[in-house]
Amino acid sequence: MIDPALETLFLPLVNEAIEIPAEGKTLFLRARLGSALRDIPSERLVCQQTFAPDASALTRAGYELVEDTQDEFPLVLVLPPRQRQEARALLAEAVARTKDGGIVIASVANTEGAKTCEADLAQLAGCSGKLSKNKCRVFWTQVNKAEVNADLLESWLALDAPREIEGGRYMSRPGVFSWDHIDPASQLLAESLPENLYGKGADLGAGLGYLADEVVTRCPKIVGVDLYEAEKRSLDLAKQNLAEQGKKKPLDFIWADITAGLKRNYDFVVMNPPFHTGKADRNDLGQAFIRAASQALRPGGVLWMVANRHLPYEATLDKFFESFEIIRDEKGYKVIQATKARK
Repeated sequence: MIDPALETLFLPLVNEAIEIPAEGKTLFLRARLGSALRDIPSERLVCQQTFAPDASALTRAGYELVEDTQDEFPLVLVLPPRQRQEARALLAEAVARTKDGGIVIASVANTEGAKTCEADLAQLAGCSGKLSKNKCRVFWTQVNKAEVNADLLESWLALDAPREIEGGRYMSRPGVFSWDHIDPASQLLAESLPENLYGKGADLGAGLGYLADEVVTRCPKIVGVDLYEAEKRSLDLAKQNLAEQGKKKPLDFIWADITAGLKRNYDFVVMNPPFHTGKADRNDLGQAFIRAASQALRPGGVLWMVANRHLPYEATLDKFFESFEIIRDEKGYKVIQATKARK
């Protein structure tokens, strides 16, 4: 699959507008695997990635992944996300991790806020050049530590710090799903769950832990919940948010690509599956979640899920379950119960 932002990121290196440093490694923030990476030897690339599918692909391809680093690099590559506070924090991290005189290169799709992100980098550390291709924009700066806006750097680095939401009930951070409020679809699902859920369950796409929290609170017959989440930044929050619930019931926090299947079998599954990338709906993500749930449910197990009303999941549910029912249809969402998974 073509990754336009990734291809565009390497454009200044391909056309030699920027030279790859002769010595030292290159840091790649929010790294993704693609053919463009061939321009830098794998042994000279250090990658950071908190999204499990991308992290797994990089690891399988032999790239070095680090969770965090305090080292400085002569070249830092970055693929900023759409959410502006998260993007600003990542740009600040890129500048902070660059050696004096080193280069930061960033690439963003035009529809994901490329001009805004370019302006943010310029405000923080200047702009040395820019190019456009593949409906994306790549821009870069040579970092002069003495000229970096130090106050802005400190302020933006702090933007990714966890902070309280919902009156202190949860900790969250910019960029995670529904980061500053509880998603109304998840609320509707939680309100619809029967108290007689029992046994071992799984929460797919657990986010900051809201649904699992509600399950433990509302359903006394359960014996534990596994929280599956592809984004480690979210999973770390869930661990923090459910620390007290973990004293009541066993909870396991699993950083994984759910579409690749689940690690265990369950008596019930709850989920509010993701359905978009940027501005585009991705029905295939929810369909893969339904498939994973059906394969992991024990005989007699039940799936409870919520989805936007317009998403066409019924055919997929019919394919993987013998029976399903729309329990609630309101506020633009549908709550669905599915039973008798087809193996």
